[in-house]
Formats: sequence, structure tokens, C-alpha cells
Amino acid sequence: MNTLIKTAFFGALIIGMGVIFSSTGCRKKKDTTALIYVLDANNQRVAGAQVVLKGESTVPNSPPVVLFDTTLSDGSGVASFNFNDVYQLGQAGVAVLNIEARKDALSGEAIIKIEQEEENEETVFIQ
Repeated sequence: MNTLIKTAFFGALIIGMGVIFSSTGCRKKKDTTALIYVLDANNQRVAGAQVVLKGESTVPNSPPVVLFDTTLSDGSGVASFNFNDVYQLGQAGVAVLNIEARKDALSGEAIIKIEQEEENEETVFIQ
């Protein structure tokens, strides 16, 4: 009987510790986002510009990187992207992406480095 009580006590203790460590050991990842500011030659923000982010491999003879996203800049000339589905906890870095922006006859290019769990920002000028 005494052995049964000890076994039940230690079993409950182990389960309790497992619950405590599993609930405090994990952390929720923060958002990984990019804000692209689209400006014209007069440094005015451009609303309604198409902004494309593309990943390209930097290793010769390797499979192409499949990372492509596009959106329009909002009324304040900002295009927002969310990379939560791309970034996984524990991953070192996310991506270096080419930015292409266009509106009417104007276009421009830039590069952005996406850091994990940060709001990444870059400006692209269209002329």
C-alpha cells in the first residue's frame, strides 16, 4: 500500500513538472513583417503602386528559391508583407529579397533583408 502511494505521488509529480515545463518552455513567435515605402522622384509617397518581392538563389546551379509575393501600396504609399508562414522559430535569418515597384510608366528596384521577428522597412524610389 505504501509503495502504491509513493508511485502515485511520483507519477503525479512527473506529470505536473511536464505540464509546467511544456507550458513555459515554448514561446510564441513575434510577427516577421516588411513595410515597403514607395516614393517618387519628388520624395512623395505613391499610392496604388504594384510592389513585388522576389527571392533569388545566390548559389550557382541550385534550384530556384520559391518566394514571391505582390501587393499594392496603400493610400499612404506603404506596401505591407507578412512572413510568419515563411519564418519558423529557431531558423537563422529569413531572406534577402529583390523589390520591384511600378505605377503607370514609373518603376524602381531595391533590396531588403528580412530579419526574423522584426518589422523590416525599406524604401524604393520609382522614376
